[in-house]
Amino acid sequence: MTQIVQMKGMNKYFGKLHVLKEIDLTVEQGEVVVIIGASGSGKSTLIRCVNGLEEFESGKLEVDGHPLAPKSGNPKSLAEIRKEVGMVFQQFNLFPHLTVKKNIMLAPMKVKNASQVVANATAERLLNRVGIGNQADKYPSQLSGGQQQRVAIARALAMEPRLMLFDEPTSALDPEMIGEVLDVMRELAKEGMTMMVVTHEMGFAREVADRVIYIHEGQIVEEGKPHDVFDNPQNERTQAFLSRVLAH
Repeated sequence: MTQIVQMKGMNKYFGKLHVLKEIDLTVEQGEVVVIIGASGSGKSTLIRCVNGLEEFESGKLEVDGHPLAPKSGNPKSLAEIRKEVGMVFQQFNLFPHLTVKKNIMLAPMKVKNASQVVANATAERLLNRVGIGNQADKYPSQLSGGQQQRVAIARALAMEPRLMLFDEPTSALDPEMIGEVLDVMRELAKEGMTMMVVTHEMGFAREVADRVIYIHEGQIVEEGKPHDVFDNPQNERTQAFLSRVLAH
């Protein structure tokens, strides 16, 4: 199996706050890794390091064969990584003045130098893939939150990424819209997309993940198959966390 992400002894600080502590983590091609933990535990920071949105202070990080150096980074590697890594955020970050289709066309045209004809065909195909092909000519403000997040997923897929990062993609959605976004993510997992997902949706993690990572105060304290982590957690911190979140 090809390792898409390799972290070794990675540390991240915000000022004096030690946010990520000696992180060792690999993600194999085609694997779905779901990262869980309390708010402020470092989950989002971890995946933001993967595509260079956050710099780390020490340790090693390699993404699809491209090494990123601590602090200074590596501009050439970073540019290559961002061509191959798609990211979906809590907020949709769509351009309000562009139609849904043009939001998706922008990335392949600007980054991959695709022609307008090719980018248009890509956008239409991906909108159908995420189930909103009939919304192509609308503006983001005319869509529901769930529809906007599906556009954001389609936009990330337009780069033909080898890895998709999801940073709590349903946390800003109304409860009735969460399912439609998770359904798209389930389909991506079935199709073999390599995914790192930060989420509070424990049912989704149990169903879709190949591996679940539990982070507490910047450290990986438990990892394993979903049924092992959820049904028989070994670490008392994991037990305490799951007893709280699964009780609701």
